[in-house]
Amino acid sequence: MKIDLPPEQRQANRSDWKAVGDITAEAFAADPVNLHVFGSARAIKTTMRIMARDVYLKHGLCFLHGERGATMWVGPGDSAPFSGLAMLKFAAGMAVYASHGALARATRLGERMAKHHPETPHMYLFTIGARAAARGKGVGKALLAPVLAACDRDGVPVYLENSNPANAGFYRAHGFETITKFEIGDPGSPIMEPMWREPT
Repeated sequence: MKIDLPPEQRQANRSDWKAVGDITAEAFAADPVNLHVFGSARAIKTTMRIMARDVYLKHGLCFLHGERGATMWVGPGDSAPFSGLAMLKFAAGMAVYASHGALARATRLGERMAKHHPETPHMYLFTIGARAAARGKGVGKALLAPVLAACDRDGVPVYLENSNPANAGFYRAHGFETITKFEIGDPGSPIMEPMWREPT
């Protein structure tokens, strides 16, 4: 899929793992799902760095909007495997920075996400986020626009899991519709909201 990026954006390469991870971690520092699973902003940062370095920069597509915003994607027909080495790094980070039981909560969440993940080929948005200082300035919209345009051109639907109810309106404004909602753990735990966008 050819994605035409505006001048202020670029596709991240593997050396950008820290920038992609840190921008994403800052964007998700108060995210209800991530805080419930990991227990602290430091554990979220460790997780996002691992996901950027060991998963999405290797097997997917990541984009940077300068130092202001970042996204992690997987293209249609592709996958983002979590290797044994990545799992070891993840477990070590959880042991140092996360709250008790984080690894079990993360594993359970991963299983529930996989259960709801559509089989129809699609572009998968794992994360999108902006630095705190850049929020409300159109960075998220700018990051979505070129990928959604490419998906519309090529007839590719897009899937994401919304982990923060405050973001639902943003996604709906870009054509996403809620598929379902599910609790990520025990009753009363935060809600994950899978969303789907048909090409226009």
